[in-house]
Amino acid sequence: MSTQAQVDVGVFGGSGFYDLLDNADEISVETPYGAPSGEIMIGTIGDKKVAFLPRHGKKHQIPPHMINYRANMWAMNELGATRIIGPCACGSLRHDVAPGDFVILDQFIDRTNGRKDTFYDGPVVTHVSSADPYCPDLREVAIESCKSLGITYRSMGTVVTIQGPRFSTRAESIWFASQGWEVINMTQYPEAYLARELDLCYCGIALITDYDAGADHAGAVTNHDVMEVFAQNLDKVKLLMGDMIPRISPNRDKCDCKDATLYAEM
Repeated sequence: MSTQAQVDVGVFGGSGFYDLLDNADEISVETPYGAPSGEIMIGTIGDKKVAFLPRHGKKHQIPPHMINYRANMWAMNELGATRIIGPCACGSLRHDVAPGDFVILDQFIDRTNGRKDTFYDGPVVTHVSSADPYCPDLREVAIESCKSLGITYRSMGTVVTIQGPRFSTRAESIWFASQGWEVINMTQYPEAYLARELDLCYCGIALITDYDAGADHAGAVTNHDVMEVFAQNLDKVKLLMGDMIPRISPNRDKCDCKDATLYAEM
């Protein structure tokens, strides 16, 4: 299958989310930034052509700090996807955001270091606004789908993205929670921001898998616990994708994502 296959929507699978599409074709996409996390699966959901890529690889062999985020996002753009959905496993920093809940993210805090996080390395200096990093239109679609499916959700939330692969200390977790942030994750940055640099719409959807170490009544986070809760809720993630994607309008007139780089060059 040609890498010129044009798709409508791209989906990145998070921890425990390695397949989405039935009867999918697999293609390899080359990018100027190296190889993506693996072959990209192409199929349909409703009337939309969808590209699906597990960000950690099919066998979860790529840790969060080693993901080639630029290659992944460039590949989706190369395939024609203008809407990107990024479901991800997240820890909760608040007692009222419980495991199994979904949070439709509206802000991120970057606490990573050393990641390749821009397509603009010069010589043309370019500053793209990330004041509102998540597409408001896609967020509304996600909210409507959660309502329709009866999924417990929070309509807004700030995710603090840590470097990984280690989990937070209790002190770090207490500090993050004291800032009023809702959830914690290792992959939302730079994924969400890179979508803006390509004028793409991006929606981050957090599935809460645990209470972080410093949250109320929380014990130490273990990967086993995270994966267990995600596995228990994987069907909900797939249901949400199946309901949300057909609802996405072909028009991009309800957000400014397509103009994110307008006037960004020096």
